[in-house]
Amino acid sequence: MIGLIIIIILFIVMGIFLINGKGSFLIAGYNTMSEEEKAKYDTVALCKFMGKMMFAFAFIMVFWLISEVYSIDWLLYVGIAIFIGLTVFMLIYMNTGNKFKK
Repeated sequence: MIGLIIIIILFIVMGIFLINGKGSFLIAGYNTMSEEEKAKYDTVALCKFMGKMMFAFAFIMVFWLISEVYSIDWLLYVGIAIFIGLTVFMLIYMNTGNKFKK
């Protein structure tokens, strides 16, 4: 339970860092691009989107925490389903179209 609280706090801190348009080095794939490829992307918009996703993931983990504290198994399953659904949405949204290209 303490580990989950630490992870939630970490996600919130990373979300704050990213939503301010900083922290692009934390985004996997983006940080490995060459400078020429990075110039094609709107870094601030990408960071803000990832920051919002970090807040959403932290909120979902609160379901897991509540599930553990009150021994509500179905809340854990709902949280896992929403977590997986949000991850799939995020991957599809980021990789289709040119939403973050300049």
